[in-house]
Amino acid sequence: MSLKKNELIDTALQLFYQFGIHAVGINEILTESGIAKKTLYNHFKSKDDLIIAAIMKRDNNFTTWFKNKLAEAPAGEIALLNVFHGLDHWFKSEVIPLGEFRGCFFLNASAEYKGINADIYEQCKNHKLQIRALIYEHVKVICSSSLDANELTNTLCILKEGCISTAFVQHDLNSAKTMIPVITNLFEQYRDQ
Repeated sequence: MSLKKNELIDTALQLFYQFGIHAVGINEILTESGIAKKTLYNHFKSKDDLIIAAIMKRDNNFTTWFKNKLAEAPAGEIALLNVFHGLDHWFKSEVIPLGEFRGCFFLNASAEYKGINADIYEQCKNHKLQIRALIYEHVKVICSSSLDANELTNTLCILKEGCISTAFVQHDLNSAKTMIPVITNLFEQYRDQ
């Protein structure tokens, strides 16, 4: 990928995440990046193409970070708890690859585009499904049945999303940390089944 294309994507992602996608125009991205309009349109046919590229970049950044959090600990319970410790650091803007915490970029983007642009919405949906699949792989280590594994995975995904929303909307930056005892109890319940 060319340096200018990458700079456009990085700039767009940073501005979209900070201010919202609809609030940021192409001219703001060009001014911030210092790249000419012709160069932008050599790389992207439209703003929607740039939005999708920004979503894909955020997906890559977040998913890489998420996988690393899981890989830092033994598979199963400890790895999943490590994710919630990682969320705690993200909420406090301590995770450099994710930048300053501004809530969930994918929820924000999908809220702006549901029904307007199916491609943008689908990119956001696919990200959430990919993260769910990563969680499920570690839940399978805990649960003896696929039914229990699906149920626990859904619960953990809802808790994760709730922590992100609570941290952003209510400014409770400790929301992930306070869920760790709850999650530990959940693991005990499913382990005993």
